[in-house]
Amino acid sequence: MFIKFIITVHIVVSVFLIFVILLQPGKGDAMAAFAGGGGGANTVFGGRGSVTFLSKVTTVCAIIFMLTSLTLAWRSPHSASVLRARRNIAAQEKAEKKDANPLAPPGTAPAPAAPAPAEK
Repeated sequence: MFIKFIITVHIVVSVFLIFVILLQPGKGDAMAAFAGGGGGANTVFGGRGSVTFLSKVTTVCAIIFMLTSLTLAWRSPHSASVLRARRNIAAQEKAEKKDANPLAPPGTAPAPAAPAPAEK
C-alpha cells in the first residue's frame, strides 16, 4: 500500500516537474522583457515574479522527486536479489562437487585410474 502511494506521487511529480521546467523562460527571454517582449509574465507575476516562483516550484518538485526516488530504491523488493542469487549458485556448485565423489575427503584430487594389465 505504501509503495503504491509513493509510486503514484513519484509519477505525478515527474510529469509536473517536466511541465514546470518547460514553462520556465530561457536566458534570452529576460532581455526581451526590457525591449517590450515577454510582457505576459510581467503582468501575471510581476517583474521577476515568474522566474522566482517557477524556480521555487522546480526546487520543491526536484526535492520531492529525489525523496521518492530514494524511498523507492530503498524499499525495492529486489535490493538483495543479485547477492542472494550468487550465494545460491555458489552453494549449488559446492554441493555438486561434494556429491561427485562422496568418499574423497574435501580438497583432494580424484585417484588416477589403475593401469591396464599388459598382455603377453
